[in-house]
Amino acid sequence: MAAGKDVYCEKPMVQKVDDGKPVIEAAQKYNRIIQVGSQRVSSIVYQKAKDLIASGAIGEVNMVEAWWDRNSAIGAWQHTLPLDATPENIDWDRFLGRAPKRPFEPIRLFRWRNYQDYGTGVAGDLFVHLFSGMHFVTGAIGPSRVFATGGLRFWNDGRDVPDVLVGLYDYPETPKMPAFNLALRVNFENGAGETSGFRFVGSEGILKIDHGVTVSKQLRETEPGMSIDTFSQATQAEYRRKYRELYPLNRPNADSMRPQTEDVYLPPPRYSDHLDHHRNFFTAVRTRQPIVEDATFGLRAAGPALLSNISYFENKLVEWDPQTMTVKG
Repeated sequence: MAAGKDVYCEKPMVQKVDDGKPVIEAAQKYNRIIQVGSQRVSSIVYQKAKDLIASGAIGEVNMVEAWWDRNSAIGAWQHTLPLDATPENIDWDRFLGRAPKRPFEPIRLFRWRNYQDYGTGVAGDLFVHLFSGMHFVTGAIGPSRVFATGGLRFWNDGRDVPDVLVGLYDYPETPKMPAFNLALRVNFENGAGETSGFRFVGSEGILKIDHGVTVSKQLRETEPGMSIDTFSQATQAEYRRKYRELYPLNRPNADSMRPQTEDVYLPPPRYSDHLDHHRNFFTAVRTRQPIVEDATFGLRAAGPALLSNISYFENKLVEWDPQTMTVKG
């Protein structure tokens, strides 16, 4: 950006939380377009989900669940090592960069996501996609508390990052959203194969995202109900009498039948959010108009993902200020 270049940056935007603000400052100082590469923010599927939640389609959101599971060697980053991966063909010192110096070991280059020295594990590779999509849909900017747990259950190939990770996050109330909780999961030993999705749980229904968007509703009962089984028979009879004064018993009829609704919204065949994401970047480069997934958005997605690793490896709860994008304490 200092050289006057606009930037498309793969996710997560940074490897370390402290690296994030200098990126934001550089984009502002040099007036550059920077887009982070989580394509969900450009997806018409996620835009539909955003519109539905903003319209109150499921009431007030109180819980979000998201997951991205896999069960294959390539999915678990066991990428094929080239036959000509030799010191003569690889600039090993340049690859190491600021990481600790060590003898040539090509597996660390071609399977770099498996090592803390170079990558960010499942949190930085996959949690960050889920944070990006969820932040876009809800308008949330980040959690106030982060806790993660998991383990290395299956892919014991020398990696030092977990292959199962679960994260729990507290999201504070904002002018746009009530307080809610987020649960994330990545499991590289899911016998059902690759699967991913979202469930937004609201007071009036559930919105799911997979290949499209599904809104499910089950209307609440009009009566609160009674829990009087432990009362004496006389008390139960008196309670029922007073209860029916408030809620008269009506004989059911065809007009009183209430449906359970499920609305499904699907994108057109062969739709690509990757294409839209790159198209949005090129449009911003040409027009100089702001972009959704800029450096600030990128840090607000990467921050809690990277803090998930800190929570996991240091076995502690981490507090985060989503407004200032700083670790508390």
